[in-house]
Amino acid sequence: MTDRITTDPTMADRVITLLIVDDHPVVRDGLRGMFASEPGFDVLGEAGGGTEGVELALRLDPDVVLMDLRMPTGSGVEAIAELTRRGARARVLVLTTYDTDSDTIPAIEAGATGYLLKDAPREELFTAVRAAAEGRTVLSPAVASRLVTAVRKPAVPAGEVLSAREREVLELVAKGTSNREIARELFISEATVKTHLTHLYGKLGVKDRAAAVAVAYDRGILG
Repeated sequence: MTDRITTDPTMADRVITLLIVDDHPVVRDGLRGMFASEPGFDVLGEAGGGTEGVELALRLDPDVVLMDLRMPTGSGVEAIAELTRRGARARVLVLTTYDTDSDTIPAIEAGATGYLLKDAPREELFTAVRAAAEGRTVLSPAVASRLVTAVRKPAVPAGEVLSAREREVLELVAKGTSNREIARELFISEATVKTHLTHLYGKLGVKDRAAAVAVAYDRGILG
C-alpha cells in the first residue's frame, strides 16, 4: 500500500540526488541504469555496505539513500540509525528482499522514511523516491500489512511482565549495546545478561535481540 502521493510541484522542477547502498554490484548497476534512464534523478554514488554508505551519505549529501538491509559490512538498520543520530539531511528509503517483522520494524524505528521490496515495479520505485525526497512515508503493501498486524499484537500477559532488570537490559539492547557493555553498565556478569535476555525472549515470544526490540516497541514496553 504505497501512499497515494501528490508530488510537490517544487520537487518536480529539480533533480533528486541519490545514493545507492547495496552489497550486490549487479543490483547497484541495475538501479543506477534505471535511474539514469529517467529524467529528474542523479545517482551521486554507490556503497557496498552500511558503514561505507554512512560515510558517503554524509559527504555527498544526497536527497535520498536507497538502502539494503542485510549487508556484510554494516547492516542497513545500523546505517539508518547512525544517519539519524548524526542528523543527516538525506531521507532513507529501504529497498530490500526482506519483509519480516524483525527487518521492517527496526528499520522504521531507526528512522527510515519508507520501505519497499525489490520486486516493486520501476514506476512505483520512481514515485517512492520522489515521495521520500519530500519526506513522505512510503510502504510496500506487504510491509504495510505486517506493520498493521504487529501493532495489533496483544500486550504481554499479566503473568509475563518484564522485571525491572529485564527492562533495563532491553532498553540497552535497543540502543545497540553489546552484552559486555550491558554487563559493565549494570555491574553484572555477561552470563547474567544472557540469562536476562533468555527470560525476556521467552516472555516476548521472540528468538533474537532485533525481534525483542521490535516487539517491545510495538507493545508499548519501550518508547
